[in-house]
Amino acid sequence: MRRALLIAALAVVLTAPRPGAAEERLSWETGEGKSYVIPALEVAGFLTGLNQVNRHLIDSKEYGSDFHSIGRNLTSPLVIDRDPFSVNQLGHPYQGNIYFGFARSAGLDFWRSLAYSLGGSLLWETAGETSRPSLNDHINTAIGGAFIGEAAFRMASLLLEGGGGETPGFWRELGAAVISPPTGFNRLVFGDRFDAVFPSRNPEIFIRLRLGATVTYDVNNDTSRDVKRREGAADYSITYGLPGKPGYQYKRPFDYFHFEFTAVPNAGHITDAIENVSIRGLLGGRRYDLGDDFRGVWGVFGNYDYFSPQVFRVSTTAVSLGTVFQWWLTRHVALQGTALAGLGLGAAGAVGDRAERQYHYGLTPLTLLGARLIFGDRAMVEATGRQYYVAGTSSDRETGVDTTHFSQDVILRGSVGFTVRIAGPHALGIQYLVTSRNTGAPDLRDRHQSVQTVTLSYNFLGHTRFGAVEWRPAAE
Repeated sequence: MRRALLIAALAVVLTAPRPGAAEERLSWETGEGKSYVIPALEVAGFLTGLNQVNRHLIDSKEYGSDFHSIGRNLTSPLVIDRDPFSVNQLGHPYQGNIYFGFARSAGLDFWRSLAYSLGGSLLWETAGETSRPSLNDHINTAIGGAFIGEAAFRMASLLLEGGGGETPGFWRELGAAVISPPTGFNRLVFGDRFDAVFPSRNPEIFIRLRLGATVTYDVNNDTSRDVKRREGAADYSITYGLPGKPGYQYKRPFDYFHFEFTAVPNAGHITDAIENVSIRGLLGGRRYDLGDDFRGVWGVFGNYDYFSPQVFRVSTTAVSLGTVFQWWLTRHVALQGTALAGLGLGAAGAVGDRAERQYHYGLTPLTLLGARLIFGDRAMVEATGRQYYVAGTSSDRETGVDTTHFSQDVILRGSVGFTVRIAGPHALGIQYLVTSRNTGAPDLRDRHQSVQTVTLSYNFLGHTRFGAVEWRPAAE
């Protein structure tokens, strides 16, 4: 313990601002003032502190790493672990987002920051735990963490930039720190060194906050899990870099991305309260035009998805190929669309045991189709469909018994919604959502689970035209 505390103290000392540090101010345009050393020390210090907290408050055996366990982990082959679903699919990606954010907010670009999330994952899996390093944790932490981290960094930077060139005030600084804690940490600790705000280059953005009541009216569930029929729901989404804006370029990863988060505030456990986290960001691509009324961007996208509709869960970290576009059908009616197909490492399973171990991993092909029909600044109809196929070996460990079987899951999630603007940014909406899971296993009976809900919501809109981009000349 004493050695770990000394390492943490050394990291704090080395990352503390030095006299004259203000002379090394970060410039996002030239790269001057960025640091490779500071985020490396921050990641090491963060992991040391996390290990000590877990070792003394959670499990001294699991987190009691020493030179023997580190040496063994350095030479052990990678495994697929069966930690609780929310730990692997939510906790590890969020942890990777911290590693990534330290590097990103210190001035490094997306790809170099990805190396830090990978390095942090390697360090944690080798020295932070005594269990053998796992492939799924590396993918979820390093890659999933980078996707979450870049979206969080962009949203935090957008909030800081929103002051119109003025120095961000207290509330903007606080909001940015909540969205991206590493960004807030570096801005607070290093004074002027990392105060330069990342330039968004003025993307077209659509933001929506929904607060509503959800009624679950049809459930097919063969587990012992109780289903809540009525819940409150809060949903936040942002689409950043909508195609069609004149002069906007897609030169950096996540110059286009879509982020969505849905929470159920009255859920009993914090992991149950998170119903949906979904991110898709353009890693590399190009703009294209088809005539005067059609604009789009195509390329390679990074995807992170987590869905937990009460009776089962699915999550994946993936890479896909696809396009997003906008098509003006008439002078006042626009169609926005998304089409993606890709492959990742996914996990799926029932929500029948509180230990969250009834699930399996597998290579996961995925498809996504989405459409949004926008009627001027008055109303919007939208529909989205997703499919995931997860096949792999499952290990169910309940009451000390470990049984293994091969499972194949086909998971479908579809939604249809209608939103009408009442006045200004205020709107009302209704949404129908169905999520189903069909599971087949040679040595077990097939299983079908589904949840259907209807949500009535108040919507606060961040765009008077529901995100429709105008590039055509003004009407005469």
